[in-house]
Amino acid sequence: MSTIGFISLGCPKNQIDGECLLALLDANGFEIADPYDGVDAVIINTCGFIESAKKEAIESILDMSQLKEEGIVGKIIVTGCLAERYKDEILSEMPEVDAVIGIGANADIAYVCRKVIEGERIGCFPAKENMPLSGERVLTTPEYYAYLKIADGCNNFCTYCAIPSIRGRYRSREMDDIIEEAKSLAEKGVKELIVVAQDTTLYGKDLYGKLMLPELLAKLNEIDGIHWIRMLYCYPDEFTDELIEAMATLPKVLHYVDLPLQHADDEVLRRMNRRGTQQQVKELIAKLRERMPDIIIRTTFITGFPGESEDAFENLALFVNETEFDHLGCFAYSAEEGTPAAEFEDQLDERTKLDRQDIIMRDQYDIVADKHDRLIGKKVEVIVEGYDAYTDSYTGRTYMDAPEIDCCIKFTSSDDYGEGDFCTVTIINTDEYDLIGEAE
Repeated sequence: MSTIGFISLGCPKNQIDGECLLALLDANGFEIADPYDGVDAVIINTCGFIESAKKEAIESILDMSQLKEEGIVGKIIVTGCLAERYKDEILSEMPEVDAVIGIGANADIAYVCRKVIEGERIGCFPAKENMPLSGERVLTTPEYYAYLKIADGCNNFCTYCAIPSIRGRYRSREMDDIIEEAKSLAEKGVKELIVVAQDTTLYGKDLYGKLMLPELLAKLNEIDGIHWIRMLYCYPDEFTDELIEAMATLPKVLHYVDLPLQHADDEVLRRMNRRGTQQQVKELIAKLRERMPDIIIRTTFITGFPGESEDAFENLALFVNETEFDHLGCFAYSAEEGTPAAEFEDQLDERTKLDRQDIIMRDQYDIVADKHDRLIGKKVEVIVEGYDAYTDSYTGRTYMDAPEIDCCIKFTSSDDYGEGDFCTVTIINTDEYDLIGEAE
């Protein structure tokens, strides 16, 4: 039996692709093993969205190349977004790589592994649309939560983003297919579903001629065993009143939403090719908070976009401080090859980008500290994620926090809990971005 090592990088959507690849390898008789223990081949499922992600992917390839030189790893196979985006460069400049395959070849991963182990060097890049939107998965998340991808690709063509050229046009999954997968995940012990796509709110428009996320959420809400349903990557321009009502009334749908806004100045938004205006975003946020006063809103912003004037940045900073987001990530603009914004003439220097990023994040730190102080004394439902015997305390998350990207709550309890259990915790203090509590 051939052994395969597997490294998956990047976002939850890429993680799901990796889980499908693992299931295909398992079904075809391959044994998954730690590459550092010695394997016949290692697959590196890469991200290639921004410069930092590309660097991480290249470092992983170089790390595996060193293991290959030492005879620990036999062959190296590169898949995912970096492979799709830089196929020619990897094949020509990295001879230590034995196969580079695009996302359209994901279903052929077992065949590729066999051929590579037999000594062939492969470059395989069928149409992106050949990538299956669903399939069996080997979960790499803890057993109590899983990501649920409802679509792939993107139609937005933001001027800073390479995703449409990497992943192709937006393709929704059939609703029945999604529901069947969600039921299967629930049967395996998943209690929290995290719904993802490149543009989650656009779900169904291509298949059914209308936005279908509210209906999908209603059907997911009916599945036995699922306790929480969380949504990420919800673009504001397709966030309808029907979706707000679904969030407000479906008991399993958390009052938590990720709205990737990217900027707040109308001129910068126009140059980014982002639909909508600051005023429209303000109106949406007001609606969400009026209908669900306890809603948690996460967002991301980019500082230093080409042509971002001092006034435009101040407009962004004012918006951040006035809106008081619950969670916020801010990134200095990265000029990505092949995107329109990379060719704009009015690029800003790195120092300015980073200084502006730092200002936003320092302001956000104060906002979060204020919000957390107001939580002291409140009771919250928590999903347990771990136990630390040294401190005799548990770590978990409230509905206010998505795994891996948001905060956590550390709490003590006289009862015993396992991972994935739910309990009620009283918040008694704060620690930087995290909360401190006591279970009832």
